[in-house]
Amino acid sequence: MTRRGPFLLTVPMLALYLVVLCLPLAMTVVLSFQTYSHSAGMGEGFTVSNYLRVVTDEYYIEIFVRTLRISVITTVVCLLIGVPEAYIVSRMRSPWKSIFLIVLLAPLLISVVVRTFGWSVVLGPSGPFNQLLRAFDIPTLRLLYREPAVVIALVHVLLPFMIIPVWASLQKLDPMVESAGLSLGASKSTVLRRIVFPQIIPGILSGSLIVFGLAASSFAIPGLLGGRRVKTVATVVYDEYLTQLNWPLGAAIAFVLLATNLAIMLAYNAMLEREQRRSIG
Repeated sequence: MTRRGPFLLTVPMLALYLVVLCLPLAMTVVLSFQTYSHSAGMGEGFTVSNYLRVVTDEYYIEIFVRTLRISVITTVVCLLIGVPEAYIVSRMRSPWKSIFLIVLLAPLLISVVVRTFGWSVVLGPSGPFNQLLRAFDIPTLRLLYREPAVVIALVHVLLPFMIIPVWASLQKLDPMVESAGLSLGASKSTVLRRIVFPQIIPGILSGSLIVFGLAASSFAIPGLLGGRRVKTVATVVYDEYLTQLNWPLGAAIAFVLLATNLAIMLAYNAMLEREQRRSIG
């Protein structure tokens, strides 16, 4: 009975995992192989035509490319902003460290829809951004319903998910190690590159994967700020399910997105781990 104790303790969580995640995913996969016609609806037959349509139709290929482009740009911008910001916050003293952490996490307390509507007002033709450009006699920019607007809102929403993992990795570092490197004649940039950066790669990896995954599957922000012009995979799945009522095709698109995200994340994980081993060695 003692040997079965740890296994029995995991049974409730395993059952919840199977019911909440694995079962809906399996049903989605089964649904993606069903036939569909506009006249008769879903059929009972088995077909791979839905997947062939997704990977061969230029319309869907363009949407996948756009979704991945927006996700990569969002991840890179979050990296460029989040890593230095996490480093600065980690080197602050109390009470400023706690205050700035609250400021960084405060946007998470506001609904994504509310924040997205706020950005639609700011980036709109008559919004504060274009009014500021007019005040300096600078030509206004059409940002709303374009990719830059989607990227800006995604960075605002997802930046805390990059900062927190990097900040957690920085908390594990001993500040005296940096001081030792500086006392031995290394420059500040060398200490950051050779001592700090290799040790926070796990935090960078975690933050990048979280931001990329959330950006690639985001629905509210592309739907509200991208509109019908900037369609992403999530908005297309929504259209197929609720507008076209083509559930098998929507399920196939969703599963292709899942497989693509997993492939990119695994490749990115392997690359960063290889670079970390090389730098440490």
